Amino acid sequence: MNNFNQLRIGGYSTALFSTWFFVEELGLLFDAGDGVSSTLLQKSRKIKNVFISHADRDHLTGLLQFNQLNAREGLVIHYPADSGSFPALAEFMKRFDWHVKGTLWKPIQENHDFEIKPKIFVRSIRNSHIPVAEGITKSLSYLVQTKTPKLKVEFQRLSGNEIKKIALEKGREYLTQIETKNILGYSGDTSIDHYDHWNNTKILIHEATFLDNHEKLNNHANKHSNLEEVIRMISEIKVEKLILSHFSSRYSKSEIDATIRKLCKTYRIDIPIYRILPGEVCLDILSSEIINR
Repeated sequence: MNNFNQLRIGGYSTALFSTWFFVEELGLLFDAGDGVSSTLLQKSRKIKNVFISHADRDHLTGLLQFNQLNAREGLVIHYPADSGSFPALAEFMKRFDWHVKGTLWKPIQENHDFEIKPKIFVRSIRNSHIPVAEGITKSLSYLVQTKTPKLKVEFQRLSGNEIKKIALEKGREYLTQIETKNILGYSGDTSIDHYDHWNNTKILIHEATFLDNHEKLNNHANKHSNLEEVIRMISEIKVEKLILSHFSSRYSKSEIDATIRKLCKTYRIDIPIYRILPGEVCLDILSSEIINR
């Protein structure tokens, strides 16, 4: 597929309760909180790859029903490699529903690429949600990328016969380089880490748990982002569309929308911004209201 700006992305994300995002065209599910199966119904059969960000219950408790309904050869559940919750959950499911044994549970480290469709990959990115030592992977963000071989500049003026001759002598890899494009980013739960993870990304789904800065809470618990941090980051990098998610249920619709609009003016943000409100499901986020227009 070529028009990645028109991806059909559905999801639900309310801090503490449940988070999941479904990318229909890619057969892809990010996180699997409660309600994912009852919302997607038969559409959940399209999912080939599940990428779980971390083991907080609001991001994984929907796996039990999802796997019971959809377990088959070819379904892969990817999870942070050093999180012991997932092998325990996989073993429980196999005992509880014997037919789910076809599902592949795949532990993953940071900075690995997984091909989900020809030339389309998901890259795992370490984040700071769970404070752990270097080399231990318990919480991940994800980036969907295309990787396409392109003829190197120095060969672009050659004739077809000349290119064919070089390919026979030195191999096609000698003639090409891989062009990588960032299609879709998913932060999972995290504080703001490195801006460059998301630079030049078409669509970014990023958490914004708090509307203001809760430093005291962030210093004593797993780390989250606040809305101003996210908007400030967006003002300094290139992202084409932003989906804000994981708001705390303490905030009303009017508070969230007013704060987004205020910050967009402050930081002069003109890209389309969408949001998932607490307690609401949206099955086609990019066709919903653009909140800063």
